[in-house]
Amino acid sequence: MKKILVVVDMQNDFISGSLGTKEAELIVDKVAAKIRKYRPEDVFATLDTHSANYLETAEGKNLPVEHCIRGTSGWELNERIKELLTDSVKIEKPTFGSLALADHILNLYNHEQELEIELVGLCTDICVVTNALLLKTKMPEAMIKVDASCCAGVTKESHDAALLTMKMCQIAVVTGNEE
Repeated sequence: MKKILVVVDMQNDFISGSLGTKEAELIVDKVAAKIRKYRPEDVFATLDTHSANYLETAEGKNLPVEHCIRGTSGWELNERIKELLTDSVKIEKPTFGSLALADHILNLYNHEQELEIELVGLCTDICVVTNALLLKTKMPEAMIKVDASCCAGVTKESHDAALLTMKMCQIAVVTGNEE
């Protein structure tokens, strides 16, 4: 079985910046440990990427907090995560989910008989759930799983709700202890 890891939006603005939370700070070491379990070529990372006109976009009107503006320190990956991803594929995405990520993984691994895609990162209830569902949609026979211990949501309640949604859509939710 081919196993790959998707690290979702482990960027400064979601950890310690404009949208940072204590819960996000607490998963950094766990995400770093998870990345170390994979070969660099089997790890993909997404970067939430906005431009200076973010507040004029549909997302910006609904979430009027500037974040992940390309070129700012908030857009950069967390330093502990960044050093582990030097040889990994990074995909910028202008919205919650990345069709480019799903297409890239499908094109690379479509020939694999068995494929397991594990997701970790931020935020469980927005970008993690969206990317997990996109991957499941593109590759319904692949094992898609999310390590809940390596994710954090906007709130504990929305984190739990996203995990339940993913379970209902046949995405395996694990807690890191089951590996």
